[in-house]
Amino acid sequence: MALFEYISELFLSGGIRPYGLCLIFLGLYWLYYRLNVIRPVKLHSKPGTKFDTFIRNCLMDILEEDYKPSFWFFEARIQTVFASLIRSIIPDILYRREILAMSDGGEVVLDWNSKNVNKADTPIILILPGLTGNSQSEYIKNMCIITKDLGYKAVVFNYRGMGGHKLKTPRTYCATKTDDLSEVIDHIKTCFPNAPLMAVGVSLGGMKLGNYLSTNKEKVIGKLVTVMMISVCWDPFTGCTSLEKTGLNLLLNRHLATCLVNTVKEAKHHFENDILDLKRVFSSTTIKEFDSSFTIHQFGYNDVSEYYQDASLIGKLKNIRIPVLAINSNDDPFQPGKTIPCGEAVETDNIGILTTEYGGHIGFLEGYIPNRICFTDRVFKKLATAVFETEELSKITSSDVPE
Repeated sequence: MALFEYISELFLSGGIRPYGLCLIFLGLYWLYYRLNVIRPVKLHSKPGTKFDTFIRNCLMDILEEDYKPSFWFFEARIQTVFASLIRSIIPDILYRREILAMSDGGEVVLDWNSKNVNKADTPIILILPGLTGNSQSEYIKNMCIITKDLGYKAVVFNYRGMGGHKLKTPRTYCATKTDDLSEVIDHIKTCFPNAPLMAVGVSLGGMKLGNYLSTNKEKVIGKLVTVMMISVCWDPFTGCTSLEKTGLNLLLNRHLATCLVNTVKEAKHHFENDILDLKRVFSSTTIKEFDSSFTIHQFGYNDVSEYYQDASLIGKLKNIRIPVLAINSNDDPFQPGKTIPCGEAVETDNIGILTTEYGGHIGFLEGYIPNRICFTDRVFKKLATAVFETEELSKITSSDVPE
């Protein structure tokens, strides 16, 4: 305080010109950044397990360095928005589109992107977008480009009614119902039985993968080699509470709610029935309001609390039988760090959670001049390469899991 008052007096007396004050402010800002923002990357996994050893070898240089979020906008909400803006310069990808019929008559879309389209044993990475995402979402395109550059096949799972494909039946998607995902994985393995398959879920996509893995347990072994989850919302209750705080959190919340409402409006003719109150659905201004008026009725829940309890991954890690690496930032407005289940991960043989102090939600920009390649992209690239270029993870999957 004394320093601030001293500088203020100098400025008011004419002792410091405006540009000098700017330099002082920039210097203090840099000092704060160096002392309070740059923090080590932490891996939460069970010491001594094969998976812990694998991940520490795979990410050795990343774990030895500090995570340095973008100098100019490290604050969670600002980084979340700017990351999206920076990645938005990526042009749309011309995918090879596959329309896949589900067993109940609905349809989903798989968008493929690869160099080796016809090679039967080329590794495949299945990518699940976030709550309102699709194959042209900027963070998804980024991962597809990286996957293709590595020589692997990327396939994006566009949920029902997403990716520009019209909804065929009155059913959409949510965090808990994973039968569509199960059919997609079985379809890919039927078409490419000799190709190792890895899955990556972002935000809601991570929740869907987590619930799929914990529900199917041993049935997943042999289908997926490993799973990576980015900015996953482990606990919808705390995530919802955080997003309903006044300010930027609420603005992000309302933006996503508007996107969700618009998806229903586009397929309004499917939902004109006695189950849904469309007037209430269309007036939803938050994700929780949308879930209360639409999602719970779609999927048979009594109330939103029952849905969120079912969607939560807290307490479910012990049921997962294949290696999983998750990445979360402690300042994620969608999932505050205090409820990330790091303690659970340390008690399991095949789960690792990588945490950074800053990063926002699907942000993780780095350095003084950030670009589209962020921290999670670097981790993704290293993990995918290690998974497909060595056989270590297949040994972990088959022998180093709980009974």
